[in-house]
Amino acid sequence: MTPPAAATAVISMRGVLKSYGKLEVLRGVDLEVQRGSVFALLGSNGAGKTTVVKILSTLLKADAGTATVNGFDVSRQAGQVRQSISLTGQFAAVDDVLTGRENLILVAKLRHVDAPDAITDDLLARFQLTEAADRRASAYSGGMRRRLDIAMSLIGKPPVVFLDEPTTGLDPEARIEVWQTVKQLAQDGTTVLLTTQYLDEAEHLADRIAILHQGTIIAGGTLAELKQILPPAKVEYVEKQPTLEEIFLSLVGSNERNES
Repeated sequence: MTPPAAATAVISMRGVLKSYGKLEVLRGVDLEVQRGSVFALLGSNGAGKTTVVKILSTLLKADAGTATVNGFDVSRQAGQVRQSISLTGQFAAVDDVLTGRENLILVAKLRHVDAPDAITDDLLARFQLTEAADRRASAYSGGMRRRLDIAMSLIGKPPVVFLDEPTTGLDPEARIEVWQTVKQLAQDGTTVLLTTQYLDEAEHLADRIAILHQGTIIAGGTLAELKQILPPAKVEYVEKQPTLEEIFLSLVGSNERNES
């Protein structure tokens, strides 16, 4: 599906609001994600990260504001948006009874792609799962299951991939495996929007970071730009730059004080 030529950002949100009854989940969210980049939406539990992803992936309608993905309006052109994206949720959606190969072939056939066997072999190699291809997914490690889950989401070559807290519950080694996968996606030209509450994850992966707090983006930019929010680095024996964790806690704490 070819997006409209006028599109300037692959993902865009302007003034998006969402409430559940009296609970305001999103209170005017603005963001832009450029093609081929990794954009991290960082926030605590309940900040509204998953709600943002659900709106962008057409699973939920915003109360107000506008949002586009790959140049298509998520409300008026939901079908075109769905053809442009893939969504990987917080828990791997693999079938444990099937082998890794069978999981991939099943999705390829459901999406009616040509040459499902060839596509499956390519993805197994790309995600370093060839040796485990004919084992049941129930025997996979957490990192392998997550890699298989992401591989399944790439069938059909969607230009935009949403990863909603992709490393939740994984051990450190499995997290690194997923990080390598995300980096490879961006290198191959895929636009990735990931949500996370892990500060080091955003620091390692993202080209740009937005901090979502109490339904609002309170800061955004590159890691270097966010570091400039805090006072200059302290010089003791070595220069100590502020970490993303310090930036996040400083912003969230300041915001809470301003609202109280």
